[in-house]
Amino acid sequence: MRTRALVTIAAAAALALAAALSLAVGARGIDLGTVWNALVSYDPGDDLQRIVRETRGSRTVIGVLAGAALAVAGALMQSLTRNPFAEPGLLGINAGASLAVVLGIVTGAATGFSSQVWVAFLGAGLAAVLVYAIGARGAAAGAPVRLALAGVALAALLGSITFALLLVLDGALDQFRFWVVGSLTGRQGNDITALIPIVLLAIAAGFVAARHLEAIALGDDAARALGVNLAATRVVVIVVVTLLAGAATAAAGPLIFVGLAVPHLLRPFVGASLPWLLAACAFGGGALVLVCDVIGRVIAPPSEIPVGVTTAFIGGILFAVMARRMKVVEL
Repeated sequence: MRTRALVTIAAAAALALAAALSLAVGARGIDLGTVWNALVSYDPGDDLQRIVRETRGSRTVIGVLAGAALAVAGALMQSLTRNPFAEPGLLGINAGASLAVVLGIVTGAATGFSSQVWVAFLGAGLAAVLVYAIGARGAAAGAPVRLALAGVALAALLGSITFALLLVLDGALDQFRFWVVGSLTGRQGNDITALIPIVLLAIAAGFVAARHLEAIALGDDAARALGVNLAATRVVVIVVVTLLAGAATAAAGPLIFVGLAVPHLLRPFVGASLPWLLAACAFGGGALVLVCDVIGRVIAPPSEIPVGVTTAFIGGILFAVMARRMKVVEL
């Protein structure tokens, strides 16, 4: 218990440090004193404070939102499917969001980021519903393996349709590439604010479902003996993962490796306790995305590398190192 608490506190401290760096570091460096004043005694007439509050503040909130949502969703997916390599994209969520954005661009329903947020969110939700509808039919309905296979098949199908549309429609490709690369910039407005309560409620629901998932990990028969409703638990977890991954993808675009790497990075220290893992992932995921974003700002000045590129690069390296040096922790 003590070790788990210390790891969670360390992850929270890492998030606080990453947030401070996100607010202070950029094309124009801002001292921490100005950052603090912008947060506690904002002066709209101060140009530096306005940058902190209006530009970097929104960027930081989106990074925390996306990172926490993806990391928690990844931990839940790995527990639900009993697959250590599972991540939110396994349910076809990213593929559904991507296809929805392309269709929105083609039809004119998603010509700007404000509309793309909700179109992507809707596409992610519909993809998850289709996966469960497919995986819930026939023998062993709703079993983790069936859901995983259904997700992989649907992701491949939706992905092929997306790329076919992009090859045919040049204008759609020009707009789509700005969304699909994954970025925290240009995402200000009420649309992001509206996603915050969705993510918070979904994380809270994930904590509620965590104890049932731990019982299911003992085996279906043992879980039933403990009074766990297997079908209801799986539906709840799928809904939670859909809300988390859909909100993150809608806000920041597809960010890969965050939902896969963060749970593996923290699980050896937290152990088999899923609630503690979710808490650590919520902080650690946000910290990882913000650190990757800060690196992207300073690595190639005066240009910036989108966070989707840096998370793929850094997350891939982290996961490769973990796969080589660490034993796989049983789920």
